[in-house]
Amino acid sequence: MDEVKKLITDIKNGNSKPVYFLMGEEAYYIDKISEYIEKSVLTEDERGFNQIVLYGKDVSVDDIVGNAKRYPMMAEKQVVVVKEAQHLSRTIDNLTDYVNNPQPTTVLVICYKYAKLDKRKKLYKAVQKTGVLFESKKLYENQVTDWIRKVLQGKGYKITPIASQLLVEYLGTDLSKINNELEKLKIVIPKETEITPVLIEEHIGISKDFNNFELKKAIGERNTLKATRIINYFSQNPKDNPFVVTVTVLHTYFTQVLQYHGLKDHSKSNVAKVLGINPFFVGEYQVAARNFPMKKVSSIISTLRELDLKGKGVGAVNISQADLLKELLFNIL
Repeated sequence: MDEVKKLITDIKNGNSKPVYFLMGEEAYYIDKISEYIEKSVLTEDERGFNQIVLYGKDVSVDDIVGNAKRYPMMAEKQVVVVKEAQHLSRTIDNLTDYVNNPQPTTVLVICYKYAKLDKRKKLYKAVQKTGVLFESKKLYENQVTDWIRKVLQGKGYKITPIASQLLVEYLGTDLSKINNELEKLKIVIPKETEITPVLIEEHIGISKDFNNFELKKAIGERNTLKATRIINYFSQNPKDNPFVVTVTVLHTYFTQVLQYHGLKDHSKSNVAKVLGINPFFVGEYQVAARNFPMKKVSSIISTLRELDLKGKGVGAVNISQADLLKELLFNIL
């Protein structure tokens, strides 16, 4: 986020570069930076004649260069944005000559999502020399919970660790998807409010009691009654609680428990760092490690892999989600 803030600050201060090559697995920041450039470099009156948006699947590199070499009309600069530029992956290196000698009155923005340039390519080195090369990396789960906290803090909100984890468990690590839900919350919740699981259930529809986060916690505590109630709820609401998501969450969870068993240093800070979790949840892993010895954890991981294949129809035909969930719980507890 610091790199993004610096980039935005430079543009805000009028220090825009002739080329921005935005690449990487996480589309959120690529979209945000390109949107900011589109809204900030030119005035509203200037955009009509001097802002061009192209799409990689519809144009060639020659088309991009042709547009970039134009002179602005009644403005100091023009902006050329190329969205979905990853469709030009086979020919993108042909942009090198232009980038080595860019039009000083053009701000060229290349949105190269879900991929990145090879560092050995001439274009990579050319962009580093004359423009900005920004890689938007996919965040790990523990980084996403911290990202949620910081984003909300910047908007005047707070969020509990459990509520933040609940969002990640339900929505995954796609920042754009999470941000959409946060925007909905900000519409209905006053500033300075602390966002809790209750508010998330009320406004987003994620059950605070029946979700994968609560399931793995119940299993870790060997709370059979609570775990059974949750899988029964999942069985009755299969579309909202896909088996493949549940088995993936539990596989990740028990892999982390296995890692915990292998640690020599069980201090809270070291466990959080190695397992990639918020320190707030270290206690849950300590409980799970006491309830599930290393040998049992290894067996559970193997079972989860088998059930994952069954859920995908490998080696099993017409097994209901309810039966798969029951088998899962039986084998673990």
